[in-house]
Amino acid sequence: MAASQKRITKELQECMDLPPAGMTISLASDSDLSKWDVVLAGPPGTPYAGGVYSITVTLPAEYPFKAPQVNFATRIYHPNVTNDSLGNICLGLLKPENWKPASRVRAVLEAVRQLLVEPNPEDPLETRIADEYKNNRPEFDKNVKSYVARYAKASK
Repeated sequence: MAASQKRITKELQECMDLPPAGMTISLASDSDLSKWDVVLAGPPGTPYAGGVYSITVTLPAEYPFKAPQVNFATRIYHPNVTNDSLGNICLGLLKPENWKPASRVRAVLEAVRQLLVEPNPEDPLETRIADEYKNNRPEFDKNVKSYVARYAKASK
């Protein structure tokens, strides 16, 4: 267990010192290294721009041999994220058959951000949204912006 805690501590420190673009990372609770809170700013030049998204990262006891669980806590209109309060993400890197112990949380977070830049409609969790993304981009963009306004505005 100590080795896994050491690795998590090291990765957390790296992510806090040099966070992936547009993100801030903190622990959900100082006493629990396995739950991270991530705040992601919608990438500029995408319909998600202007939105601020909360993401939770839960590292299993078997980490790094088992992939982290990553969810959007903020509702988001996206073909690769469930359109519900669970916010499950479909990301190749996190699939058990693709996860490698050498993979790092930072790479996972960068891949999540990249999904906002470039959704993957070929591997959707929300088929209807994926179809809209492929076949009616203006409508997709409009729906994304409506979700940004409704759910992802920074509270200032």
